[in-house]
Amino acid sequence: MAAGKIYLIPVTLGNQNYHDVIPQGVLEKTRSLRLFAVENIRSARRYLRLIDKDFPIDETEFMELSEHTFKSEINQFLDPVIRGKDMGLMSEAGLPGIADPGALLVSAAHRHRIRVVPLAGPSSIILSLISSGLNGQSFTFNGYLPVRPVERVAALKSLEKKSGEGKAQIFMETPYRNQRMLDSILSACSDDTLLCIATDITLPGENIRTMTISEWKKNVPIINDRLTVFVLQ
Repeated sequence: MAAGKIYLIPVTLGNQNYHDVIPQGVLEKTRSLRLFAVENIRSARRYLRLIDKDFPIDETEFMELSEHTFKSEINQFLDPVIRGKDMGLMSEAGLPGIADPGALLVSAAHRHRIRVVPLAGPSSIILSLISSGLNGQSFTFNGYLPVRPVERVAALKSLEKKSGEGKAQIFMETPYRNQRMLDSILSACSDDTLLCIATDITLPGENIRTMTISEWKKNVPIINDRLTVFVLQ
């Protein structure tokens, strides 16, 4: 029996108008699957019911793959796929595998020669970059920076140095710490450094703006508890 495939399932970035950001073919494929590896089972079920109010939740198997999953457990996720069943890999928001534990499953799939099929959908990282006006040809995604203030400032100074070489530096923060992150950026970076703050991408309150640090200091936005991506250059 041939092995199944792993489909990388995009979800919305929080908006209910899923038709605006998820292609119809992707929705159809998602609705057809009955096996999912997900970051959070409850939110995965909620999304499936959003895109199909009659989705057969009780006939579907969910395997939770989170930051608490041990690497030694990953191969167990592949057992039904090896036996021929297709699986959908779903993150909490956007595309799986970026700043997301699903990357471990994708890596294991390649080791087992299981086909991985990426499906098109929204990525807050890429959408932030292309709308920032900063260097889309040379950039680095740095994920989440250190939480401790001293370490965070050191990381920001290092990113600023790299951005001074012309390479855009993309990073994120947990939404409830966004304001502290912005305060650190404004205090650590030079006045002429460019900063894009991309908030609530694809959501009704979307706001994307690129200005110098000195300009941001004159008009500091309130971004706590809002999905935000930062781009420095």
